[in-house]
Amino acid sequence: MPSILIIYNTKTGNTELMAKAVEEGARSVQDVDVILKYHANPKELQHVDAIIIGVPTYNHRMTIDIQNLLEKTAKSNIILKDKTVAVFGSYGWSGEAPKQVLEILTNKFQMKSIASPILANYKPDEKILAECRRLGRIVAEHIR
Repeated sequence: MPSILIIYNTKTGNTELMAKAVEEGARSVQDVDVILKYHANPKELQHVDAIIIGVPTYNHRMTIDIQNLLEKTAKSNIILKDKTVAVFGSYGWSGEAPKQVLEILTNKFQMKSIASPILANYKPDEKILAECRRLGRIVAEHIR
């Protein structure tokens, strides 16, 4: 069965709200295994068909946990080429982190992005949460 790993970081809970909406959308598609995690290790990334990362922006950067995950994945020579990827995240004033993460995943790891990052300024409203559910569904349908 195809599988999706949704990894997220959060400090205020806003990105977590988005992650749960992405999970809900992905679970709406039958015959796809959906895993939601706050932390993951590089080896977990190689055993799924799609990876969706939720990363908030703090001080114009991604969180250290997501940065460490990407660096450890690169150092471990984990192959992610051609896996499906999507990214989302919340921010207070700038919002660069999801774009930075997507750039690393598509350029360094040669993953295939099927959607632009979803960004929420502070707490996601219902419109943003609906976009997150749609993102989860689109990724799940794509790998099924």
